[in-house]
Amino acid sequence: MSTTSSSPMILISSIYKSLTKAEQKVADFVMADTKEAVYSSVTDLAEKAGVGETTVIRFCRKLGYRGYQEFKLAVAQNLVSPDVQVHGEIEEYDNLEVVSKKITNQNTHALENTLNLLQSQVLEKAVNAIITAKRLYFFGVGSSGITALDAKYRFMRFGFNVEHSSDSHIMAMNAALVGEWDVVFGISTSGSTKDVVDAIRIAKENNAFVICITNHAKSPITQYADVILLAASKETPLQGGAFASKIAQLHLLDILTTAVALRQKENIFHSIEKTAKAVLDKMY
Repeated sequence: MSTTSSSPMILISSIYKSLTKAEQKVADFVMADTKEAVYSSVTDLAEKAGVGETTVIRFCRKLGYRGYQEFKLAVAQNLVSPDVQVHGEIEEYDNLEVVSKKITNQNTHALENTLNLLQSQVLEKAVNAIITAKRLYFFGVGSSGITALDAKYRFMRFGFNVEHSSDSHIMAMNAALVGEWDVVFGISTSGSTKDVVDAIRIAKENNAFVICITNHAKSPITQYADVILLAASKETPLQGGAFASKIAQLHLLDILTTAVALRQKENIFHSIEKTAKAVLDKMY
C-alpha cells in the first residue's frame, strides 16, 4: 500500500496546483463525482476526464499510489463507513431476515441488469465462434479464475477441447500458441487485471477469437475483444470477488452454454451422457 495515510481527497487538494492541466482534469472529475470514480475502470475514468490512461496512472503516482487500483482502494476506504463499503445498503442493525432479503434483492438486480445488457446479436456471434472453434481457452485470476474453471468444466462435459489457466506464465504461453480457429475467453470483473489483459493481447495478436466477460465495457481488456459480454454488477476495490459479480458472470456463462447446447443438441447430449456415466462409480 501507499506510504501515505492521508485521505486521497485531501492529497489531491494539496498537490492540485502542481499537477499538469491533463492531470487536473482527472482531479476535477474525481472530486466532482468521487463515487463514480470508485466504480470506474482506468479506461472509463480517462474517457470521462478527457485524458489518456497514462495520465490517470501518472496522477495516481503523484499522489503516492503505485497505480490506479491502489488509488481506488484508498478512495473507497475514505468514501463511506466500512459496513457500507463492503455490504452496500445493508445496515449493521439489520436482522438476518432483512440481510437475507437485501442480498437476494441485490443479486436479483444484478441478474436482471445483466440480462438487459445482453444483445442477441452479440450472443449469436459468440455461439457461432464457439461451435466452430478448434479449442477453447479460459483465462482469469483470483475470483474470476474460479469462474474460468467452472466454464472449463461445463464445456468439457459438452465434449469441447478446452483449457483453463489462472497462472500468468501459463496464460501467456497458451496465448502464444493459439491460432485463428481458437476461442479465448478473458474473464475479469475490473477489465484491468494485467495478467489477463496481457494474455488476451497476445492471443489477439495470434488471430484468436477473443470473448471478454467483464463489468466494464470500456476497460483495457475490451480493446482486444471480438465479443464483450457484460456483467452488470459493480464492485469497489473493497468488494473484490463479491458474489454478486460472480453470480452475474456465471449467469452469462449459463446463457452462453445453454445456447451452444441447443445448437448442437445431439453431440452435446452424447458427451454429457458419457461424462455422467464416467463418474457414476464415484458416488454412493
